[in-house]
Amino acid sequence: MLAAERGAARNTLDAYRRDLDDYLDFLSEEGVDPAEVEVGTLRAYLAGLDTRGLKSASAARRLSCIRGFHKFLYAEGMAEGDPSAPVAGPRRGRALPKVLSVAEVDRLIAVAREGAAAADAGPGGLGRARRMLCLIELLYATGLRVSELIALPRSAASARERFLVVKGKGGRERLVPLTEMARAAMRDHLAASPSESAWLFPADSESGHLTRQAFARDLKVAAGAAGLRADRVSPHVLRHAFASHLLQNGADLRIVQELLGHADISTTQIYTHVLDERLKGMVRDLHPLMDEADEAPAEA
Repeated sequence: MLAAERGAARNTLDAYRRDLDDYLDFLSEEGVDPAEVEVGTLRAYLAGLDTRGLKSASAARRLSCIRGFHKFLYAEGMAEGDPSAPVAGPRRGRALPKVLSVAEVDRLIAVAREGAAAADAGPGGLGRARRMLCLIELLYATGLRVSELIALPRSAASARERFLVVKGKGGRERLVPLTEMARAAMRDHLAASPSESAWLFPADSESGHLTRQAFARDLKVAAGAAGLRADRVSPHVLRHAFASHLLQNGADLRIVQELLGHADISTTQIYTHVLDERLKGMVRDLHPLMDEADEAPAEA
């Protein structure tokens, strides 16, 4: 149902499958039929997640998966009720996204450019260096999800348009503008890495293109070379930097939502801390009474 009706991505399906396998293993050990689960059994499973050290965000995702499973059984007439309905999820703190400063991103890109321009890198090394520069330039210029980035077709680099047509979650397509530097990085990458592959970033993998894990690993190496802590840098952090820096410079939240490919504006609202700071600055700089407050004499 998730694949056929909702068009869920492969990564989502894999995550749901892992969560359900874990839940069904628990039910099997307890000798409980999935169609006959009661509220107490489900709460016992969730309590067990806590003792296993699962973070609240992971436990909440697990419960979301189980809710969908039981709602499906009930809707299809395979169960007489939905035991997940009265179960409250674990409290989750609203964590702020990790973000690099503009200066830190500039330093990361500058070091990647130095590596791509190195004359002694050799054919293979030069190709890898230009691929890394292309990946970083594209990610920071577009805010693509890492799964969207690594699966870009080779034709994306030869298109004359100054934008990409990206197919995101649920098969939804969106237009993403390209900077001239990102387009130049793609051209240089192709020139250094001739290939017959249909992918922009081909690799010897099951999918035929670069994997998320390989890119994340290489990006941490590039971060270390730029003097940045490796644990602060990941493909998703660069996506956060793209969104946060746009908002800092005056972009509308709805525009950022569209560029990121978020179906719901509430997902984009994790960046409202950036908007809060911008609004405070606007009031401080533009409100006519702020000048009067600054000039008011201090009380004795």
